[in-house]
Amino acid sequence: MKHPVDVHVGKRIRHRRWMVGMTQQQLAEKVGIKFQQIQKYETGMNRVSASRLWDIADAVEVPISFFFEGLSEGGIAQEELAGDILADKEALALVRSYYAIPEPQRRRLFDLAKVLSDAA
Repeated sequence: MKHPVDVHVGKRIRHRRWMVGMTQQQLAEKVGIKFQQIQKYETGMNRVSASRLWDIADAVEVPISFFFEGLSEGGIAQEELAGDILADKEALALVRSYYAIPEPQRRRLFDLAKVLSDAA
């Protein structure tokens, strides 16, 4: 049976991997394991050892604490915000594309999005 903390950590691994535009294969190569193991971590099927989590955090350039953000004291994920952006692949792709745009154009795009959302 999957433990809620393992599932949460796995989701955070997947979300960060997506945010940096890395495939499971690329992450596995950086960590020195097979991509199938990354799949198992991301679904919560397998627990991530402390040393492996350290390697993953290094590979995706976040502190270890990143993987535990959003957990309550009892180890249960806090209620997710409505429309959790990290759960939507299209939204993640949009965010990655947005940050790939040079800063001046990104600022103008942001301003346009605000205007359009206010008009809706």
